[in-house]
Amino acid sequence: MPRPISPLRLTAYTATTACGIGREALRVALATRRSGLRRNDFGRDPLPTFIGRVEGVEDAPLPAAHAEWECRNNRLAWMGLNADGFLAAAQAARAKYGAARVALVLGTSTSSIGASEEAYAQLTPEGLYPPELRRPIVHTPHSLGDYVQHALALEGPCMTVATACSSSAKVFAQAERLIRAGLADAAIVGGVDSLCGSVLFGFHALELISPEPCRPFDTARRGINIGEAAGFALLERDDAASAGPRLLGYGESSDAHHMSTPHPQGEGARRALSDALARGARVAADIDYINLHGTASLKNDEVEAAVVADRFPATTRASSTKGWTGHTLGAAGIVEAVITLLALEHGFAPGTLNAQTLDPACGPQVRLDNEAASIRHALSFSFGFGGNNCVLLFGGTA
Repeated sequence: MPRPISPLRLTAYTATTACGIGREALRVALATRRSGLRRNDFGRDPLPTFIGRVEGVEDAPLPAAHAEWECRNNRLAWMGLNADGFLAAAQAARAKYGAARVALVLGTSTSSIGASEEAYAQLTPEGLYPPELRRPIVHTPHSLGDYVQHALALEGPCMTVATACSSSAKVFAQAERLIRAGLADAAIVGGVDSLCGSVLFGFHALELISPEPCRPFDTARRGINIGEAAGFALLERDDAASAGPRLLGYGESSDAHHMSTPHPQGEGARRALSDALARGARVAADIDYINLHGTASLKNDEVEAAVVADRFPATTRASSTKGWTGHTLGAAGIVEAVITLLALEHGFAPGTLNAQTLDPACGPQVRLDNEAASIRHALSFSFGFGGNNCVLLFGGTA
């Protein structure tokens, strides 16, 4: 088992989703059980499904000074950075520690592939990208990290984590290691993924797309809804003068059981969970709420429900919030970490939107309805293709 870590303080955090811009819009949507999902209207030939589309991305071009990085994904990133005063918090951290001492670790599963799709659809007779799309950095997996590093004028370590749907959960683990190793004094973490044809049609080819709003853990679930989102958090060393919730632990694993199906006994998920609790010096009975991965796919929900039923007491509340935002892929980790932090801050546990009859694999932990609750410790689960898993442990301000 890993040793306990020194907690890190989250001194700023934000998320922009289909529920709106910033964490207050997300909190209100959760509290009023208002979903951000809508009928798919993305692309020239929309699939019959529902999506979590962020309003206004098309009308928000990047500032002229950022034109080199222009694309939907980076537009969404800029929208996210400007919510909840996060841009000012990042600038204050740069001034406090120095531009070279603030690390940047961002997760994404598709980066700016939507721009590459657009370019391929407009090839010149010579087989070249059209001139306005010949911006090489946009067509790389590191487009997001490169853009945000320049937008924030940072000079420290800058990394892209691309581990499918666990990407922007694993950024917290990377950041903790960088700070503990003395390579940075603070870290900005986050994730951004935007809607694109490759993802929508790719998941459709895997027969994982639902034609209706997703129903996590429901006996009649029919698959996932794709969403888009941007989220960020600022991590600093914990001290008496700091305010905000804390990252207490994390666990990572890669069981490599199958390219797109979880291990039938959830071995990788169990290992990540055990390591997160060990690093946070907590046990399962200490956990008041779990934000589950809960994609509404058949196997993921079944395996995850069994792990929770086996490891946690009935008093632990657990739910999937993808009925509000859709599955935001590489941004799912940060979005659901923010939801977990909102639960800690506001004393409520979201339910599982759209589900009506729970899968028999579910224990009493999985709840359908929102509940007021005193939440001191909470977990966020993120499980990606290829058996790539991450569990985050957060605690309140005390």
